[in-house]
Amino acid sequence: MIKNFILDTNIILHDCQSIFNFDDNNVIIPMTVIEELDHFKKEMNELGRNARQFSKIMDSFRAQGSLIEGVKIGNGLISVGFSRRDALNLLPSEMDPKIADNRILAIALFIQKHDSNPTILITKDINLRIKADALGLSAESYENDKVDFETLFSGHTEFIDQLKANQFVTRNDDGAIRRYDKTLDMLVPLRSDLEAWGLSPRNNEQKMAMDLLLNDDIKLVTLVGKAGTGKTLLSIAAGLRKVTDEFIYKKMLVSRPVFPMGKDIGFLPGDINEKLAPYMQPIYDNIEYLMSGQLAPKIKVVKPTKRPTKADNQAQAVQEEKEFGVLGKGHMELVAAGIMDIEALTYIRGRSIPNQYMIIDEAQNLTPHEIKTIVTRAGINTKFVFTGDPAQIDNPYLDASSNGLTYLVEKFKDEPIAGHVTLTQGERSELAEIASNIL
Repeated sequence: MIKNFILDTNIILHDCQSIFNFDDNNVIIPMTVIEELDHFKKEMNELGRNARQFSKIMDSFRAQGSLIEGVKIGNGLISVGFSRRDALNLLPSEMDPKIADNRILAIALFIQKHDSNPTILITKDINLRIKADALGLSAESYENDKVDFETLFSGHTEFIDQLKANQFVTRNDDGAIRRYDKTLDMLVPLRSDLEAWGLSPRNNEQKMAMDLLLNDDIKLVTLVGKAGTGKTLLSIAAGLRKVTDEFIYKKMLVSRPVFPMGKDIGFLPGDINEKLAPYMQPIYDNIEYLMSGQLAPKIKVVKPTKRPTKADNQAQAVQEEKEFGVLGKGHMELVAAGIMDIEALTYIRGRSIPNQYMIIDEAQNLTPHEIKTIVTRAGINTKFVFTGDPAQIDNPYLDASSNGLTYLVEKFKDEPIAGHVTLTQGERSELAEIASNIL
């Protein structure tokens, strides 16, 4: 039976190709959605690009016939729906018809009343789904790119049956960890040199992660885990080793989503470093931690002849800020030396990134489409590392099962060029580990 699917604005902004994913059913785009998309089309970000692309798609349908009557899409129709007065009258009196969500509900209710086919509202807005249910209207989220987070590939197992590419196996008999090399079709031991910039793995999961991070044949690494499991610290340490010690990559490129990814940072004051500083501070903290041990022997320490006063300390802080900026000495030294750089994901579209070790932290806040945009930028000899915690998502339209990071893990879990580890054991501190588990 053909169904009627009414799409909310957030579905289009999430995936501008979504209208083609409803098989041979009818897809209705409320006029309210078209109007809302019009507000996004001028934005130079992912949302704006999706809005513009969708407008082009709809314009191509318009050339084929009347969008009001419906244009063939497979065995179904694509059409635009209006909030007619008799449709708005279907809303309860307490629901303001001037609110966009309510007008979308009105269209859906009208179609449901006058069409014998099942009518379903598709939206990522939880509250809109609740309101639809209260009005007797079926509502669903957009499931095309969902992954079952509860059964997400962990990257390691105790069994040797049906192993995925680069999956780790922990043997119960001797406790040794081995990795399944799909190309060789055999289990291989972990590399013996798992240290990077003075950092050594503290548990088996971190050993697995470091083995992937240091393997030059594995060009895509995904690390999933709660705060304090060492995802970002291990990734940065491995990247610095590959760039500064082994010269495998020209530079380490690090970024985190400026939420949302497409949000323009131009309104923030200062240069690119100052604009990104609030979002990148956790990265800087990890670098300072690593460099505190790496650079300490090279810094000449002069013992003061007297106990420094508060004024002395303030004067020193002012001098250091003039020399290194407010972002920390370690980070600025790496940038100045051409070893490391930061990148706003907003401007990555269209670029080619060769010979670089790139870390995308907090990747759980990216959509599957944004993940694709990033990975397809990979040039010759570039390695991508995506880290994040799907339980900590800031994007209101994503969850643990629909975000880009879990989607990436699922899609690449059997590719020889990729590897994944889910880390569960916290190593930041005893307090942090307890807080993560009980709060």
